[in-house]
Amino acid sequence: MVIEGFQLLADVNAKILILGTMPSVKSLDKQQYYGNSQNVFWRIMEALFNEESCLEYEQKKELLMSRHIALWDVLKFCERQGSLDASIKKETMEANDFVTLFAKLPKLTHVFFNGAMAESCFKKSVFPFVQELYPTISYLKLPSTSPAYAAMRFEDKLRAWMVISECVSC
Repeated sequence: MVIEGFQLLADVNAKILILGTMPSVKSLDKQQYYGNSQNVFWRIMEALFNEESCLEYEQKKELLMSRHIALWDVLKFCERQGSLDASIKKETMEANDFVTLFAKLPKLTHVFFNGAMAESCFKKSVFPFVQELYPTISYLKLPSTSPAYAAMRFEDKLRAWMVISECVSC
């Protein structure tokens, strides 16, 4: 089944960009980034910024925007059965336009990948086109917040993701 990702969540002041690979089936159904209640992304963001854990989706988005954090996915389109990144048919992947995006985000300093597949797709499909144009942007892979990545405890994921709150303070 061919699926399309979400629109970018950002404004011109974004300093940090967090990239997933492609929204899960549950996220697509809810039309929300990280809409699967078992995904710990929003729980981590709320913990990093000392926010209550029962925020509505619009409040969650505002939480990120107020801290100059943008959200997007590496892929614009792909074919995938189910929600697992491993199920994406490689030959169907089409990346989002990051050359144009980076030009529109002049304050962008850091790109963080939510998991290994997001990083891998970006490095193969996007990095060759942006590395020379935007040499000052830093890139870092973080542990996936997906429920499919159960090898790491929540506390350890949270500790790894603390780099986000450190970058917000810079």
